[in-house]
Amino acid sequence: MISVFENRAPKVFFILGFLICFSLISVRVVGQVSPAVSACDATKDRKVVHYGFCNASLGRDARVADLVRRLTLQEKILNIVNGAGNISRLGIPKYEWWSEALHGVSNVGPGTNFSSLVPGATSFPQVILTAASFNTSLFEAIGKVVSTEARAMYNVGLAGLTFWSPNVNIFRDPRWGRGQETPGEDPLLSSKYGSSYVKGLQQTDDNADPSRLKVAACCKHYTAYDLDNWKGVDRYHFNAVVTQQDMDDTFDPPFKSCVIDGNVASVMCSYNQVNGKPTCADPHRLAGVIRGQWKLNGYIVSDCDSVEVFFDDQHYTKTPEQAAAKAILAGLDLNCGSFLGQHTAAAVKKGLLKESDIDNAITNNFATLMRLGFFDGDPRKQPYGKLGPKDVCTAENQEFARDAARQGIVLLKNIAGSLPLSPAAIKTLAVIGPNANVTKTMIGNYEGIPCKYTTPLQGLTASVATKYLPGCSNVTCGNAQVKEAKKLAATADATVLVMGIDQSLERESFDRVDLRLPGQQPLLIKEVAKVAKGPVILVIMSGGGFDISFAKHNDKVASILWVGYPGEAGGAAIADVIFGYYNPSGRLPMTWYPQSYLDKVPMTNMNMRPDPPKGYPGRTYRFYTGETIYSFGHGLSYSKFSHKIVKAPQTVSIPLDDDHVCRHLLDCNSVEAVEQLCKKSVTFDIHLRVQNKARHGGSHSVLLFVTPPSVHNSPRKHLIGFEKISLKGKSGTLMRFKVDVCKDLSVVDELGRRKIALGQYVLHVGNFKHTLSLRI
Repeated sequence: MISVFENRAPKVFFILGFLICFSLISVRVVGQVSPAVSACDATKDRKVVHYGFCNASLGRDARVADLVRRLTLQEKILNIVNGAGNISRLGIPKYEWWSEALHGVSNVGPGTNFSSLVPGATSFPQVILTAASFNTSLFEAIGKVVSTEARAMYNVGLAGLTFWSPNVNIFRDPRWGRGQETPGEDPLLSSKYGSSYVKGLQQTDDNADPSRLKVAACCKHYTAYDLDNWKGVDRYHFNAVVTQQDMDDTFDPPFKSCVIDGNVASVMCSYNQVNGKPTCADPHRLAGVIRGQWKLNGYIVSDCDSVEVFFDDQHYTKTPEQAAAKAILAGLDLNCGSFLGQHTAAAVKKGLLKESDIDNAITNNFATLMRLGFFDGDPRKQPYGKLGPKDVCTAENQEFARDAARQGIVLLKNIAGSLPLSPAAIKTLAVIGPNANVTKTMIGNYEGIPCKYTTPLQGLTASVATKYLPGCSNVTCGNAQVKEAKKLAATADATVLVMGIDQSLERESFDRVDLRLPGQQPLLIKEVAKVAKGPVILVIMSGGGFDISFAKHNDKVASILWVGYPGEAGGAAIADVIFGYYNPSGRLPMTWYPQSYLDKVPMTNMNMRPDPPKGYPGRTYRFYTGETIYSFGHGLSYSKFSHKIVKAPQTVSIPLDDDHVCRHLLDCNSVEAVEQLCKKSVTFDIHLRVQNKARHGGSHSVLLFVTPPSVHNSPRKHLIGFEKISLKGKSGTLMRFKVDVCKDLSVVDELGRRKIALGQYVLHVGNFKHTLSLRI
């Protein structure tokens, strides 16, 4: 693993904040700060020492059971909604469950506020860009910083302890407005991101008690949720028709990894239906899969008002009491919203629910709060009790936000080494574009208030003299300043065009209908490129991809960078890459499709696999059969890296029992990856030599793909491992991937059963391929 703090720009560049004027932010100031909410504080109420649930020497289960038996039905119902009410007779204060921390502590939910005491928190890049780093240590390290800042804010009454992040839905369709929140289109990358970020948020520093939580994370939105509002179809009414094969090999793996590998404390069910049933009313998915098969240790929460949605909008039940009962009996523990608070008592009265069903739900909720120390008295005397405002927006955290952005930035094109630019050779830099001097655009959605901003213009100006023109009044670019932009580019030594979109064109409840840059942005780019005196660098700021084939194939556009939504320090990170203070190493976590793709693929079609007779080309790099603008995993560097597999088996044998049916069939093309077989742990090692042939040192993400035999509509290829390394110029290293046959090489068949295909596999690393045979 590469250290997440390696490969920094020269130290002098970090005094940027003292050299230029940063954009400042307005702060919503809340009232007088209250201390952290908690229960069982004997200094405030002596009678709590007699309650079993306040006795930390008892086991957690015993404490929760003691609390639950003391509550009335109405008090129990107070604790199955996000705005949990206080139970003053037991010294339990009200608690707000809803806080967000997608890429930094956010004030989107009511559980978190900023004030004059803590005016902002570190805002890291939007998730899609962080995922482009392909660096699991970075994913976890960001989570650690965010949870520390969250605990610090909790201690002064500004935040809760339960954060409904991350979003691990698959970025299935390039139009999805919330794709920016996700780790991309690949199940393995999404799984690694989700479990790593969860560990960063949840694990205590010493991890002495694995059940203890620093803060509680939540993986959302379960499941097959990736349409918000497209051509009149919205998430509240959409029924996602999903095959069992696609569910098990594409949509569910990130959630499974969150629970099993990350030990996440919560899973959120989604608004949509799956195969005719609302996810928040589906006992198979909630009680059966999440809690039963995966063994969730925590609570299941609804997306906000989704119980009300399946009653009011989807008309899934005839009465609200039936809806409340369906949700709780399915395994829902907490309702974001007020619906269960309003209708659960009536459901019990009508015999649709038993009080013990509600006991099950609140047991999971209280157990989570117990793990957080909520019932352990004065937070100041607990671990993290000394954290406070001084621990939020530290210089180190802000520098880390900059480094995280640099690690994700993807160099898509670079003709004849046009980048990096030499600051010494640039007397004047033209900076043009609607995103060239933006602030809030850089932090995407589910954002908080950042510590400060560094815009692209400010970042570039820190190294060279710049001349700035917005080029368009906003990203829709209805009337571009073409004449003025051409005049500026014609006299500058180099031109940086910062284009793309913002939340006005992709966001929650708003999906795209076009993959082209909006309005006159393409015209502005082409016209500037025609007359520019020096190299033209195109910077795309966005969550999703674009059909920019016009720029890709235009030799006058020398270089193209995709920078996602790069967070509070995004402008400094962009400048670091452009001027070569940092060698780019990001890789696309999603496919960039041509505009024509949209004509063949309605967003409502959930099928991942192609259907050639119907002209349906499939989705994502794993199944899509058509042309791309840029492929998943694409990303250039200022260095040149080579890969070679130096040791790998030619043949791998699977040990089967003598009476296994495949020992007696000539045409057996796969064997079931059952527990008995997989316990035998069939593994092998792939040894690689990676060399940096250039003089530039840099980081490099090594991606290992496999193409399995063509059975069971298996993927064309899929990612089975990745690791980020750092190499000095003209150096090399040996690295190893351990391949588990059951875990890494198995595929899902048409019925949703995991199978190990027999036959020839092709391993891919960069341009290098290795063939091996898997047999019995």
